[in-house]
Amino acid sequence: MRRVLDALAAQHGAWRHGYDLLKATGLSSGTLYPLLMRMSDKGLLEAEWREPAQPGRPPRHAYRLSAAGAALARELAGRDAPRSGAAALA
Repeated sequence: MRRVLDALAAQHGAWRHGYDLLKATGLSSGTLYPLLMRMSDKGLLEAEWREPAQPGRPPRHAYRLSAAGAALARELAGRDAPRSGAAALA
Protein backbone atom coordinates (compact mmCIF):
# COMPACT_ATOMS: atom_id res chain seq x y z
CA MET A 1 0.00 0.00 0.00
CA ARG A 2 2.86 2.35 0.77
CA ARG A 3 4.19 2.27 -2.79
CA VAL A 4 0.77 3.20 -4.16
CA LEU A 5 0.36 6.03 -1.64
CA ASP A 6 3.79 7.38 -2.51
CA ALA A 7 3.15 7.19 -6.26
CA LEU A 8 -0.19 8.98 -5.99
CA ALA A 9 1.14 11.55 -3.51
CA ALA A 10 3.97 12.43 -5.91
CA GLN A 11 1.34 13.86 -8.24
CA HIS A 12 -1.20 14.96 -5.65
CA GLY A 13 -4.65 15.52 -7.06
CA ALA A 14 -3.82 14.03 -10.46
CA TRP A 15 -5.88 11.14 -11.78
CA ARG A 16 -3.65 8.15 -12.58
CA HIS A 17 -4.42 5.01 -14.55
CA GLY A 18 -3.54 1.55 -13.30
CA TYR A 19 -0.90 1.01 -16.00
CA ASP A 20 0.86 4.20 -14.93
CA LEU A 21 0.76 3.02 -11.31
CA LEU A 22 2.12 -0.39 -12.34
CA LYS A 23 5.17 1.31 -13.83
CA ALA A 24 5.58 3.74 -10.93
CA THR A 25 5.33 1.13 -8.18
CA GLY A 26 6.89 -1.93 -9.78
CA LEU A 27 4.02 -4.05 -8.46
CA SER A 28 2.45 -6.82 -10.52
CA SER A 29 -1.10 -6.36 -11.80
CA GLY A 30 -2.25 -9.22 -9.56
CA THR A 31 -1.04 -7.23 -6.56
CA LEU A 32 -1.85 -3.69 -7.65
CA TYR A 33 -5.46 -3.96 -8.77
CA PRO A 34 -6.78 -5.78 -5.67
CA LEU A 35 -4.84 -3.26 -3.56
CA LEU A 36 -6.45 -0.36 -5.43
CA MET A 37 -9.88 -1.88 -4.84
CA ARG A 38 -9.24 -2.33 -1.10
CA MET A 39 -7.83 1.19 -0.76
CA SER A 40 -10.87 2.58 -2.56
CA ASP A 41 -13.22 0.58 -0.32
CA LYS A 42 -11.45 2.03 2.76
CA GLY A 43 -11.90 5.58 1.45
CA LEU A 44 -8.21 6.20 0.75
CA LEU A 45 -8.72 6.54 -3.01
CA GLU A 46 -11.25 8.01 -5.36
CA ALA A 47 -11.86 5.94 -8.48
CA GLU A 48 -13.81 6.76 -11.61
CA TRP A 49 -14.28 5.49 -15.11
CA ARG A 50 -12.62 7.66 -17.74
CA GLU A 51 -13.64 7.75 -21.36
CA PRO A 52 -10.83 6.85 -23.75
CA ALA A 53 -8.78 9.54 -25.48
CA GLN A 54 -8.88 7.50 -28.69
CA PRO A 55 -12.14 6.27 -30.23
CA GLY A 56 -12.62 2.52 -30.13
CA ARG A 57 -10.68 2.05 -26.89
CA PRO A 58 -12.47 0.89 -23.74
CA PRO A 59 -13.06 3.18 -20.75
CA ARG A 60 -10.43 2.93 -18.03
CA HIS A 61 -10.42 3.37 -14.29
CA ALA A 62 -8.50 6.33 -12.94
CA TYR A 63 -7.43 6.79 -9.33
CA ARG A 64 -6.36 9.62 -7.05
CA LEU A 65 -5.93 10.06 -3.32
CA SER A 66 -8.93 11.09 -1.29
CA ALA A 67 -8.49 13.54 1.57
CA ALA A 68 -8.04 10.58 3.94
CA GLY A 69 -5.50 8.96 1.61
CA ALA A 70 -3.52 12.19 1.28
CA ALA A 71 -3.49 12.57 5.09
CA LEU A 72 -2.22 9.01 5.50
CA ALA A 73 0.48 9.56 2.86
CA ARG A 74 1.64 12.72 4.69
CA GLU A 75 1.61 10.93 8.03
CA LEU A 76 3.71 8.04 6.70
CA ALA A 77 6.12 10.42 4.96
CA GLY A 78 6.50 12.37 8.23
CA ARG A 79 7.44 9.20 10.06
CA ASP A 80 10.21 8.56 7.55
CA ALA A 81 11.58 12.10 7.58
CA PRO A 82 15.10 12.27 8.97
CA ARG A 83 15.37 14.00 12.31
CA SER A 84 17.88 16.71 12.95
CA GLY A 85 19.18 18.60 15.93
CA ALA A 86 17.88 17.89 19.41
CA ALA A 87 15.00 15.78 18.13
CA ALA A 88 17.48 13.30 16.69
CA LEU A 89 19.14 12.91 20.09
CA ALA A 90 15.90 12.21 21.95
